[in-house]
Amino acid sequence: MAAKVIDVATYVQEWQDWHHRHEAVLADPHGFLAVTNLHWLTSEPQRLPDAPGEWSTGGEGVVVTLGDAEELVVDGTPVRGRYVFGPIPERGAINATWGDAVIEVARRGGHDIVRPRHPDHPLRVAFAGTPVFPPDPRWLVTGRYLPFDEPRPTDVGAAVEGLRHVYDAPGRVEFELDGRTLSLTAFNGHAPGSLIALFTDATSGVTTYAANRVLQLGVPDADNQVTVDFNRATNLPCAYTDFATCPLPPAENRLPVAIEAGEKIPYERG
Repeated sequence: MAAKVIDVATYVQEWQDWHHRHEAVLADPHGFLAVTNLHWLTSEPQRLPDAPGEWSTGGEGVVVTLGDAEELVVDGTPVRGRYVFGPIPERGAINATWGDAVIEVARRGGHDIVRPRHPDHPLRVAFAGTPVFPPDPRWLVTGRYLPFDEPRPTDVGAAVEGLRHVYDAPGRVEFELDGRTLSLTAFNGHAPGSLIALFTDATSGVTTYAANRVLQLGVPDADNQVTVDFNRATNLPCAYTDFATCPLPPAENRLPVAIEAGEKIPYERG
């Protein structure tokens, strides 16, 4: 499928606006750069250095027992003493506040975790942006969405050794790049009907982050066409912090070409 005919100046300006918005989200006071630790909960109550109370998990789900002078705010309501968050669904999360910090309580790979997010964390404070390849319309093509008869459960690894994620893949996206036909298995995006693809390529571990990058593919149109714009390929949180549990791409999404577009290895990993 041929590259789109576009006005380059307009395209570059739109890309710059998008990139600024993307970095603002990353640098949010309670974004991933503010995460100070990744705590794996067990049935044994444990006190955390960067969150109040003693934390555990079991038949009731996640439980915190706060000290006499300690308080969390959950859904706008102050809580003290023993508080039961209850079972959290896979990839779900509940955010509690503690002063200017957010205490994320989540479930990843079948495990309950706590990830405190402190705005003054040095990783966030020192964030200077992410290096990128200059936007080039060469990397913007139209793909064709090929839905599977039924969503395929797809088991992938994670940035944390030994952890696994399972996603339902609704289909794959086929496209042409420099005369070569390629495809990516797609997962569901956040917006209804939208798609994302995790991938690596020949630049991975050289100029781009070794483990993964992600591409937002949007919603296929009535003809099952979808925009594939590698200029908007971004890093996942694990590219910046060891406190993320990001999924790895399925094996078939290891592209045999060098995608010299999108975000490069973060300065933080340099």
